[in-house]
Amino acid sequence: MNPNWELKNCCQHEQVVFLATIGVFTVVILALWRTFLLTPFKLITVFLHEASHAIACKLTCGEVEGIQVHANEGGVTQTRGGVYWLILPAGYLGSSFWGMVLILASTKLLTSRIAAGCLILSLLIVLFIAKNWTLRGLCIGFIVFIAIVWVLQEKTKVRILRYIILFIGVMNSLFSVYDIYDDLISRRVHSSDAEKFAELCPCPCNGAAWGVIWGLISFIFLCGAIYIGLVILS
Repeated sequence: MNPNWELKNCCQHEQVVFLATIGVFTVVILALWRTFLLTPFKLITVFLHEASHAIACKLTCGEVEGIQVHANEGGVTQTRGGVYWLILPAGYLGSSFWGMVLILASTKLLTSRIAAGCLILSLLIVLFIAKNWTLRGLCIGFIVFIAIVWVLQEKTKVRILRYIILFIGVMNSLFSVYDIYDDLISRRVHSSDAEKFAELCPCPCNGAAWGVIWGLISFIFLCGAIYIGLVILS
């Protein structure tokens, strides 16, 4: 069957549920943004941000010396070598990309299982190179959490694995856009990835300008995930 790129006969039941769920999750996330309830999910987004730096480092033949995620929603990836101008933007854009991947994975149960398995595997790997107990605790906590949700999915009528994967994907996408705005546009954190990237890049863009560019790309990832998700479900 050819993909329904024109979204003819949209929207069917599954597509409506997909859109409505994303809408509900967005409202819930925004309403609870500054509460402790979202802290674990914010930290998992920081984890994916730092993991993206690490992946870019390894793909450009560098060495990852350690990863830290802090309780104040900050993080550090210690690298040696690699292509620095590719490693720097990989954090913000990588976490947006993973948000898109998780949103798309949630459209089917099989891909949700694969996404859950990949999350558990990546958390296990990072557990052994984590440099602080916040990250170690985050890894252990989410491994247990995803494993429990998976068992409930397979053994009971509590079938929420797809929705958990979707929630993490939406949370990751929204947090990435907000984080870019907060760090790079509104507050101009001078030690941010964008400020460092602006120093390396020969073009006249400053850190704030790169923040706008990265923010737009992240928003495109989110919109693209919703569109392709509707195509998959059509």
